[in-house]
Amino acid sequence: MVAVARTSGRPVSPVAWRHRGCYFRDQVRMKLLFVHAHFDDYEFTAAGTFELWHRKLGEEVERRVLVCTDGGAGHHRMNREETAQRRLREQEASARLGNFDFRLLTDSKGVAFPEARLATSPDFLPSLWREIRDFEPDYLFCPPIPGSTLAGVHVDHLNVAEAVRSVAYMINVPHAFTLEYPDGGGDARPVRTPVILNTYDGYMAGEHGHDLAIEITEVADLVADLAWCHTSQLTEWLPWVDRHNLSTPANAAAWRPQFRDVVARRKRALRIEVQGLFEVFLVTAWGTVPRMEQLIRDFPALSAGASALDRLAARLDEWRASSGE
Repeated sequence: MVAVARTSGRPVSPVAWRHRGCYFRDQVRMKLLFVHAHFDDYEFTAAGTFELWHRKLGEEVERRVLVCTDGGAGHHRMNREETAQRRLREQEASARLGNFDFRLLTDSKGVAFPEARLATSPDFLPSLWREIRDFEPDYLFCPPIPGSTLAGVHVDHLNVAEAVRSVAYMINVPHAFTLEYPDGGGDARPVRTPVILNTYDGYMAGEHGHDLAIEITEVADLVADLAWCHTSQLTEWLPWVDRHNLSTPANAAAWRPQFRDVVARRKRALRIEVQGLFEVFLVTAWGTVPRMEQLIRDFPALSAGASALDRLAARLDEWRASSGE
C-alpha cells in the first residue's frame, strides 16, 4: 500500500513514485539513497553521479531520492500549500525524466515535514530511521555539517545532515524507534549500515571540500534538464532571492549553459584544475567506513586527478585503526 503525503493536514500526492515496477534484492547489485531537504537538491549535487551509476550497472542499481520537507516555503507569491503542491509535481516530473525512485518523507501519520521547521519536528528522526532501514542502501548521500561557525548554512540542510549523523548508529538498532513504528515482536534481522557521504553545499561558503570527484560532463545536459523540471525555482524563486548568481532562463535550452556555468563555478571554488565538470563528495565515518579499493571499484567516472585520494586513504586507515580493525 502506498501512503499519502500531506501538507497542512491534506493529502497532496503519493509518497513514493516509481517509474519502473518493484525491484527485488536478488536483481540489485547496488542500492543508492540520496537524502536531502528540498525538491531540487538532488539535481544540483548528485544526479549526474546517480545517472552514471545507472549507465554502468543498468537495472542492477536502484536509485532512490528521499526529500525531507514539503518545500512549502520556497516561493514569494504562492502560499505554502500552493508552493508545496507545485514543487512536489516538479520533483515527480524530474523522477520520470531521470527514471529514479522518489519518496517524500512523512511522519508516522503520513504528514510531510514543513520546510524550515525540521528541528521542531519530534517525528523526524524516527521517520528517517525507518526509511533508511526499509531501503537498506549500500551508499547514502546527504548534506555536510560545517566545521566552522563562520560558514553559512541553510537550516534545513543542516537539520538533515545532523539527523543523518545522529541516526546513523541506530540504523542497525531494531528497537530504537519502536514507539513510533512498532516492530510486531519476534526476532529482529540485522540491517546493513551504509557508507555515508556528504554532498557539496553551496550555502557553506568557506567550508567547501571534497574527497571524491566524479566527472559528469557526458551527462551534464541531462542533469540540467532534470533541474529544469523545477521551474518554480529556476525562473521565479531563485532569481527573486538573488543570492545564487542566476539569471532568469527563458527555456530549457537557455538553462543548459547556465547550469554548466554553475557547476564550473563550483569547480573553481574547490580549486579543481582538471578539465571537465564534476560532482564532489566527502566520505564520513558516520556509517560504515569503506576501504579505498571499494570506493575506486564502485564509483563511476571517478577522476583521480580531481579527487584527493591519498588524503582520503590516510584518513580511512586512521579511522579503521582507531576502531581496532
